[in-house]
Amino acid sequence: VMVWLRRTTHYLFIVVVAVNSTLLTINAGDYIFYTDWMWTSFVVFSVSQSTMLAVGAIYYMLFTGVPGTATYYATIMTIYTWVAKGAWFALGYPYDFVVMPVWIPSAMLLDLSYWATRRNKHAAILIGGTMVGLSLPLFNMVNLLLVRDPLEVAFKYPRPTLPAYMTPIEPQVGKFYNSPVALGSGAGAVLTVPMAALGAKLNTWTYRWMAA
Repeated sequence: VMVWLRRTTHYLFIVVVAVNSTLLTINAGDYIFYTDWMWTSFVVFSVSQSTMLAVGAIYYMLFTGVPGTATYYATIMTIYTWVAKGAWFALGYPYDFVVMPVWIPSAMLLDLSYWATRRNKHAAILIGGTMVGLSLPLFNMVNLLLVRDPLEVAFKYPRPTLPAYMTPIEPQVGKFYNSPVALGSGAGAVLTVPMAALGAKLNTWTYRWMAA
């Protein structure tokens, strides 16, 4: 019974996180359409995606104890999101409506840190978490560069986040907004480590709950 319960809890968690990742991507991933706040929302998108990836991937990886599992998990999330992207496209939205996050290379770095340190959990949290936070904004900028004429698409399908009287007349370009990749990587590297630690802790709590 305990083995069955453990596996059920494990698979339920994976499905819940993968589905939620898809929903988060649809909400945070269309930063192209927030014309005046594109760089700001790119930073928010980068941090939200890297922290979310770290929680699920490290949970799954430590659960199996097999390096490579984080990449497998990121692949599951990617497939889910492709399905969601296809659904939006079928509804008549442009193909670029959901910007597809590049999770897989960052998850590979997490796997690599776990494997290279001979399955050291704390090294995976510290080194792997940092690598995920640093790398994800970089990979996602490649995404943005591949989108067909982002400005044309953005003005054709505007998604204003603020009421008209609050919307800035010109894009707000300030000290940090000049480099959304640098800001996303910096914030991501700091925030992804505690989220990776939370993923590892969820593992402990799950086992403890099942053993009770």
